[in-house]
Amino acid sequence: MTHYVTFMSQTHNENSRVKIPAVLHLMRLGYDYLSLKNANWDRQTNIFPEIFVDSLCRINPDLPPDDARRLLADIRLELDNEDLGQKFYERLTNQSGGKKLIDFQNFDNNSFHVVTELPCINGDEAFRPDIALLVNGMPLVFIEVKKPNNKGGIGEERERMGKRAKNPKFRRFINITQFMIFSNNMEYDDGATEPAQGAFYASSACGKPVFNYFREEHKLNLTELLDTLSDDLENNVLQDNNLPVIKHSPEFISNKSPDTPTNRILTSLLCRERLSFLLQHGLTYVKASQGLVQKHIMRYPQLFATLAIEKHLANGGKKGVIWHTQGSGKTALAYYNTRYLTHYYAKQGIVPKFYFIVDRLDLLKQAQREFTARDLVVHTIDSREAFAADIKSAQTLHNHAGKAEITVVNIQKFQDDPDVVARNDYDLAIQRVYFLDEVHRSYNPKGSFLANLNQSDVNAVKIGLTGTPLIGVTAGNVNTRELFGDYIHKYYYNASIADGYTLRLIREEIGSRYKAQLQEALAQLEIEKGSFDRKEIYAHPHFVHPMLDYILDDFAKFRKTNQDESLGAMVVCDSAEQARQLFEHFQTASDHNFTAALILHDVGTKEERDQWVKDFKAGKTDILFVYNMLLTGFDAPRLKKLYLGRLIKAHNLLQTLTRVNRTYKSYRYGYVVDFADIEREFDKTNRAYWDELSNEFGRRNRQLQPAIQNRRRNRTGNC
Repeated sequence: MTHYVTFMSQTHNENSRVKIPAVLHLMRLGYDYLSLKNANWDRQTNIFPEIFVDSLCRINPDLPPDDARRLLADIRLELDNEDLGQKFYERLTNQSGGKKLIDFQNFDNNSFHVVTELPCINGDEAFRPDIALLVNGMPLVFIEVKKPNNKGGIGEERERMGKRAKNPKFRRFINITQFMIFSNNMEYDDGATEPAQGAFYASSACGKPVFNYFREEHKLNLTELLDTLSDDLENNVLQDNNLPVIKHSPEFISNKSPDTPTNRILTSLLCRERLSFLLQHGLTYVKASQGLVQKHIMRYPQLFATLAIEKHLANGGKKGVIWHTQGSGKTALAYYNTRYLTHYYAKQGIVPKFYFIVDRLDLLKQAQREFTARDLVVHTIDSREAFAADIKSAQTLHNHAGKAEITVVNIQKFQDDPDVVARNDYDLAIQRVYFLDEVHRSYNPKGSFLANLNQSDVNAVKIGLTGTPLIGVTAGNVNTRELFGDYIHKYYYNASIADGYTLRLIREEIGSRYKAQLQEALAQLEIEKGSFDRKEIYAHPHFVHPMLDYILDDFAKFRKTNQDESLGAMVVCDSAEQARQLFEHFQTASDHNFTAALILHDVGTKEERDQWVKDFKAGKTDILFVYNMLLTGFDAPRLKKLYLGRLIKAHNLLQTLTRVNRTYKSYRYGYVVDFADIEREFDKTNRAYWDELSNEFGRRNRQLQPAIQNRRRNRTGNC
């Protein structure tokens, strides 16, 4: 474990070991140190009025100082809103009207300052962030630091920040803060359940902030990014913080290194280019359930994927694949890119029109919900005629408010229609950008929607999204790269597990007694029926009844062990008939208190199936019995136990397993009970994907960690 402190004394606390070195590093990044002694700031907002007015008059040459002061009064009122600062953020990023708060076109034209211990006071309540960054006099970012190996770890700050965020007296200070950085100057412990050590970033929140890891993917030129700091400037900071005694200590000199965990994340997020990017494009407000508003910040793989897309387009690329593991936020990535690519094309005088292509109605609805929650205006299309009419239109915006828009297209009914669009359907004055979801599916490259898309608008940008691309050559499948282009960016499951976005899985073998029961049942059925149909045997009551008994007993013990009645389960059946028989036996069994739903394409109406799925997500249903449905594109974090009743191969196996890998509460694992002996197939598939990564990206990937741990069980009872 690496950390950057050794000397223990009263002078070497978190201030001298982390905070002051961080302040000096920020000064090297171009932030001017501002002493609070004799400084003047507005105690209600912590905005520095002189810097604010001077900066706004500089970046808005026609703005009178009195108008800038009135603007400050307006901001003070906006920061009182119970909206997590959304109204203020809209003002902050607005670049029209002659009243810009930040000049994003010439970011260096703004004022940048760093202060320490800026007090956030309202009545008798107060807190003092260790470091605050001012942009044009506004405290938009703050940094909390702890010494390495501090009691409670960096998670202690997360708890403390959660309490502050819930305090209405601190509303203005939370609302003006765009994002925060927390560090105890240690390297990450990738195996930790909760972030305890390292340097993390988070957007402001109504409660506990969500800690995000940051792993730099670019080789930054520190010679260009970091200025040389004079002795006089360093001495002024040390003197102002009553720490001149540490100047020549080896520990202090070591802690000033750009390579410490704290200073690395400061460089990555707070150098001018990245700060401008995050403030303008990396933050979004999301309408959650019950009308609550959340503030999200780009995850680092989304950030680097966005920059990779920009580079790809700048180099003349028109298509490519984003290979990001399931659960990593690919729909959110598409949303962020509607914003960023609008900005990218605007600089070229081009108006883009965005499409999000799916091949199932439930995925259309899911994408519509996610985009709408982020305040995108969403149009939906699920017919050939509507799609043809849309692409003939030169209109890029349909709403009168001028809000950003995206069109979500479900091609399920017309993906193989050779006449879906004609070559002259497209208006060449518009730059169309297509995000194609789930491109691991078997798109037919000839005589299909995709072929027509390629032929009809050769200038269109097509970006495929998948967590499991089709690799190699198999019967009936086309290699994803051959069809959609090279990988633009990748983020595999081992990184997602290390970053806490998805969970590692535990594979549980079924108990030896139950195996014996099944073998006995199969042998008896073979004697009775002679030559038999496999699906018929596996759906026979002699097989189904002990299987269900095992599942119910195991799931009851799973909930009891975890003391959590909210946990859900899914049974992936060998056939649709087995699913029916399991569900029928479930309904007649009287020795359990569980509820369940049977999800098959020919059971119930579409509306009823949708409601059953919603009930499961809401915790009203305990167990789902499925065959082919819900194995992809189904996201229910409470689903933590998967009973796998048949062998699924290649990318379909990974898709199925990841139904239980979503983060939920403080669980470290998703659990797979293996009735089908998937171990060999998983190892083969996983190695094929890792070879694909290695061939594409060389040896830059961190060592592959097992996504599935095996647990062999031999217990009494029904096992």
